[in-house]
Amino acid sequence: MTTRQFCTATWLVLASVFCQKAHSQSAPDSTRFTYSTLASGFDEPMQMAILPDQSILVAERKGALRLYDAKAKKLGTVAHLNVFSGIEDGLLGVAIDPGYEKNNWIYLYYGLGGERHISELARFEYKNGTLDMSSKKVLLEVPTQRTYCCHSAGYLTFDSKGLLYLSIGDNTNAEEIEGHNPTDERPGRQLSDGQGTSANTNDLRGKILRIKPEANGTYAIPDGNLFPKNGEEGRPEIYVMGCRNPFRMSVDAKNGFVYWGDVGPDTEVPAEEGRLSYDEINQARKPGFFGYPYFLGANEVFPKYDFETKKEGPGQDPAHPVNNSPNNTGIKNLPPAQPAWIWYGKGPSKRWPLVGKGGASAMAGPVYYSDLYQDAPYKLPEYYNGKLLIYDWIRKWMMAVTLDEQGNYVSMEPFLPQLKVVAPMDMQIAKDGAVYILAYGTNWFAKNTDSGIIRVEYSEGNRRPIAVAHVSETVGAVPMKITLSANGSKDFDQNDKLTYTWTIGKTKLKGKESAYTFTKPGTYDILLTVTDSQGAQGTTTSQVKVGNAPPKVGLTTLSNQSFYWDDQEFDYKVSITDKEDKPIVKERVKVSFHYLPFGKDLASVLSSGDEDARFANTKKFYSTLDCKACHTMETRSIGPALNEIATRYAGQKDAKTKLAEKIITGGSGSWGSYPMPPHPDLSPEKAEEITDYILSLNQKHNSLPLQGKQLLGSHKGKGTEGAYVLQASYTDGGTKTASPIRTSKHVVLRDPQIEMEDYSDGNVGVVIATLNTGYVSYISNIRNGKYVRYDDIDLNQIRSIKLRLQEHGAGGIIEVRTGGKDGPLIGSLNVNPGKLDDLKTGWKDVAISLKPTKGKHDLYFVFKNPASPYPLFHIDKMLFGK
Repeated sequence: MTTRQFCTATWLVLASVFCQKAHSQSAPDSTRFTYSTLASGFDEPMQMAILPDQSILVAERKGALRLYDAKAKKLGTVAHLNVFSGIEDGLLGVAIDPGYEKNNWIYLYYGLGGERHISELARFEYKNGTLDMSSKKVLLEVPTQRTYCCHSAGYLTFDSKGLLYLSIGDNTNAEEIEGHNPTDERPGRQLSDGQGTSANTNDLRGKILRIKPEANGTYAIPDGNLFPKNGEEGRPEIYVMGCRNPFRMSVDAKNGFVYWGDVGPDTEVPAEEGRLSYDEINQARKPGFFGYPYFLGANEVFPKYDFETKKEGPGQDPAHPVNNSPNNTGIKNLPPAQPAWIWYGKGPSKRWPLVGKGGASAMAGPVYYSDLYQDAPYKLPEYYNGKLLIYDWIRKWMMAVTLDEQGNYVSMEPFLPQLKVVAPMDMQIAKDGAVYILAYGTNWFAKNTDSGIIRVEYSEGNRRPIAVAHVSETVGAVPMKITLSANGSKDFDQNDKLTYTWTIGKTKLKGKESAYTFTKPGTYDILLTVTDSQGAQGTTTSQVKVGNAPPKVGLTTLSNQSFYWDDQEFDYKVSITDKEDKPIVKERVKVSFHYLPFGKDLASVLSSGDEDARFANTKKFYSTLDCKACHTMETRSIGPALNEIATRYAGQKDAKTKLAEKIITGGSGSWGSYPMPPHPDLSPEKAEEITDYILSLNQKHNSLPLQGKQLLGSHKGKGTEGAYVLQASYTDGGTKTASPIRTSKHVVLRDPQIEMEDYSDGNVGVVIATLNTGYVSYISNIRNGKYVRYDDIDLNQIRSIKLRLQEHGAGGIIEVRTGGKDGPLIGSLNVNPGKLDDLKTGWKDVAISLKPTKGKHDLYFVFKNPASPYPLFHIDKMLFGK
């Protein structure tokens, strides 16, 4: 788990320009990259290890060691270790021995469960899907503190010489640093002093270790580490020190350079780029001290802060750092501090604009060399030869960094920007040249459906097909019949013919479309394999849960379901049935009716089944922010849970203003000393909107009856942008084998006036509102045969449409049709010609009478005048009338 956990109300903005390339090769054709999700639904995946047969071991933080079986294309569980998974500890690292094909050794790094506060680096024998627990050999024990969060790191990797590297975080209190670096030397505050870990030569935390594993389960110290092998100056295992949270690292296979991402602090100390809160990508060409907690970035100096007097003094000299802390058990005179290689803060970076802004968790992947993959079928193109791949867990980007022959930074550019990875956690290259990416998923400390193993292939010749599966139902009761479709699958090689195979357990089905019936409850993986005429295959896996039928919620009305009119009544009737719940449990029914001042696009947001329509748009906006890096809904992370906040501030009159101000200005002290950074890019209105949403989590709302009427009067005097929302939902009780399921239905009523430029589809022009148009926007360049379409309009009780138009052109006919440009004609209007050169032609209102029509339809306005090649007229807006 990374620890750069600050909330921000800004979203990732990547610059659209690319940095200078080190050579003249053009970027590869993006269509030659194919992607497949091999497995998903992990519970906090931390690191992966690619086995010789392309199967993949994945370490999950809570202790599970998972296996993706490449042959069976299934995800299983190998073992579940007893680990301490509090704070950010747990099962953090997994790596296979370079001689795995002969010795079957794997290495795991984890917080040991129980009373001993240590983390273990241990070797096990893993063979044929089984982890032999009796084969355990503990190579190394690292004493830790489990009182304060955070910084565990825990990544494992080997270099080309068979040396094992382990990154370990500083394990220092990140919450009570008062806007400074953690150097609290007061008695009893040793857990808040990084000088006792990162800058302590006799402590393994805040370091990258390098050892040589031995056959008997011990290790030797290789030549060339930072300190002598006799330990007189410091622990001889240390290769790099002065790290905060060296979360992800790699070793250059050719020159041995070590690269790692160090996740930075949140401080209030002024710096060259904003505050001294940089994340770093570091390069170690040799062993060294990389500055923390005294320096950051290009050796920018932290002032010496006295936590007792709250006063700042002169900082350290990077050339001669001295550790005089009473918590230091190592040498005092440290090696010269090495500057970071790439560094960036929360704001836009002047040096590296592509990295964007906001929350950050910098990580380093491998350096790619073409000649290491000579015969690999999916190796990356020569364009990437010698480039370092880096990525950011929070900002969700991946970059390729170009180096010169000496290993100096030249430029960076987006790597696979078309691939949207949700929180990239690990990146490795397999022996066949494919790039594997481990995605953590959206929510912290949670099992995420959007977590997974992504395989990326590049092909110069025949390309693998891309498998896309559509499953008609993903949850249901026994028996459960589903239909399967591979219609979205494709192959970029035009002459390839595709065949389709569906695998469900031991059953195999053929065909682009198929069907299957489940007769037993359980969770099933459905594997789609798409094979081209040359034998290349693409796969994708879907999951189906059988054993509980979703509730059925019906919502009927005699009223129009698209629009509201002044002081009309909206009648409704809700019906609920559930296969398992008999009778329906009244307390699980929720019916609500609200007027929302801003209702545009609300229907698309509510289609996901949002619990409270009032905050549907707010939740959608909130999901685009990285505040969830600090705050989960139910459980405390670095920041409090949203429900905690709602409970604390319930009933306080000034809570809304206070919280909104804090979101914008930042601060600390309310929930501990871990600082909440400011969010100056967020408007007061947006901050209050988020605050309203959070405070609502503690409020109880009574449900309306299943049948009734609602007066439509709340909109009057509030413009045309608002909407009424009637929402009904039911959450069933689940079954012994399946979790509860919630089903909801809604009706959104909007103002009957629609601006013509708000069409869903069409081929007319739009004139934007300016001073010259009287601040009116309208559709223009309306010629013979052109059209506009408006989706899902309920025509029940609609008798006419009033158009505001301008007779500025050749004139013609407006046809109103349903279902298509040639669909049934339900109304038409002749528009007189006007003078093309008369820009003062006024707007006028005209009405189109409609044939009585029931139900919802896509509404087409088709414009005709076969005799004229010129524009016909302009239209501003329309008003639906009863």
